[in-house]
Amino acid sequence: MTINCAIIDDEPLAANLLLSYAKRISYLNVTGTYNSAIAAMKELRERPVDLIFLDIQMPELSGLEFAKILPTKTRVIFTTAFNQYAIDGYKVNAMDYLLKPISYDDFLQSCNKALEEFISYHAHISKTEKNNRFIFVKSEYKLMRINLDDILYIEGVKDYIKIYFDNGDRPVMSLMNMKRLEENLPAPEFLRTHRSYIVNMMKVKVVDRLRIVFNNVYIPVSDSYKDDVQGFLDSHTLF
Repeated sequence: MTINCAIIDDEPLAANLLLSYAKRISYLNVTGTYNSAIAAMKELRERPVDLIFLDIQMPELSGLEFAKILPTKTRVIFTTAFNQYAIDGYKVNAMDYLLKPISYDDFLQSCNKALEEFISYHAHISKTEKNNRFIFVKSEYKLMRINLDDILYIEGVKDYIKIYFDNGDRPVMSLMNMKRLEENLPAPEFLRTHRSYIVNMMKVKVVDRLRIVFNNVYIPVSDSYKDDVQGFLDSHTLF
């Protein structure tokens, strides 16, 4: 398992020390280091991480204040030179609290604690998702159960969506908005490749010049969605 994390500390030496520690731990992937919560805010909003090593005393916006506006799924390990903040840290559901100067052993122990919690959380989510991998859509005055694992791709046709299946079953049409459907499908398993297409990326076997090929059907990838599709492909490509 990989934990994507960020380091936020206004002291360069402290941030660099944590970065050096993190590089020694195989399951940590540091996506960025920042010298303030303000500097981190926009980027972390667009590309959330699993875990943040967050200094408490910082100018403009303190770590405690920043933690209160983070997504609930983003966990925090506070780092500070002042132990009087420990209680406040736990009030914002901090995963742990590291007192500076931070030793590698303390850092590793805290990271292992985080790893155990993430493994437990994802095991629970996976079990829940496995039992809920279907949706119902209205089609021809009936409610049709659609198993997510059977979907090959989805096409938007004016005000309708058309669901195609990998087993060759007749496509199902439903009066539905593509955006609403996209929001209710798990990503990155299902990715929007074009304003008119959503693809089950688990079913993709051939990509030809950034067009997804299903037998004799070529599904386009538009510029608006190219980065997401290319990112998925890159994460599963061996060079």
